[in-house]
This record gives sequence, structure tokens and C-alpha cells, in this order.
Amino acid sequence: MPNNSWGDATAILTAYGVEEDTSFYREFTSADERAVLTVPQRIQNAWAKNDPDVFADVFTANGSLLLQDNQLTSREDIRGYMRAGFSGPLKGAHVNGWPLAVKFLEPDIAIAITEGGIVRPGESEIAPENQIRAVWVVVRNDEGDLSLFSHQSSPVKG
Repeated sequence: MPNNSWGDATAILTAYGVEEDTSFYREFTSADERAVLTVPQRIQNAWAKNDPDVFADVFTANGSLLLQDNQLTSREDIRGYMRAGFSGPLKGAHVNGWPLAVKFLEPDIAIAITEGGIVRPGESEIAPENQIRAVWVVVRNDEGDLSLFSHQSSPVKG
């Protein structure tokens, strides 16, 4: 992969066993924007599977996750937190979302802003109290692999 390309979204998702949802990209259709947006799609896939390992493995080893009042600062902390969630209060839940912005800050750092939220078991859409906006800091390593360095979500009060 050329150093200036973030990769092919379809190939990235296929490599992780994630079915590509081309409608997810909305107006962010450049190859690089689509590649960055594979990271939120991988997280949505982990939620759909309720799989804490798949979820945590999207992050860098020193990745950061801020959910509500919980600041997690390593892939292993994230894995443990999601394991407890997926076997407890988040069991059977999934997330839906869509991008609002994609910005490239450095050659190997991008930010995506999304809106969406948690769909709990028995619900067909995101309840107002479960709506969030999120900031995703996506990094590209020397091999061209994309990972999540930081994710922070904030509630959107309906």
C-alpha cells in the first residue's frame, strides 16, 4: 500500500470478517475517508457479536476509551470493561451510528465524529436516552493497519 493511502475499505473490512455497509459512509466517499470509517464499522460489528475481544482488538495497545464516567487507558482495561458489559447490562445490545465528519490531522492520524447510540434488546431504534455523539482518533501504523487510539462518547439529550 502506498504510504499516502489509508487503504481500501472493502479489503480492510473483509480482512476482519466484517460485512461492509456502504450506506454507512454517507457523503464521506473518498477512499481515505471510507478507510477511516472502517474503524467505527468494526466497533459496530463487535457490538453486534457482543464480543469484548473483537471490540478491544480495534484499539491500540495503549488505546483510550471514555464512556460515561469510565476512562479506560489500555486495550486490556477496555477488554475487561466490555467483557463485563456484554455479559451484564449490555448483553444483547448493539450500536448504530453514522459519520458527521472525517478530518485528517497528520499523515497517519485522522478524526471521525459520529452520531448514533445503543439499541437495547427488544428495541428497534435508539432510545433518546441512549443517543450519543462520539469522537474517534484513528491511527495508521507503519504497516498501514488502522487502529483506534482514542474513543470518547457523550450523551445527546433528546
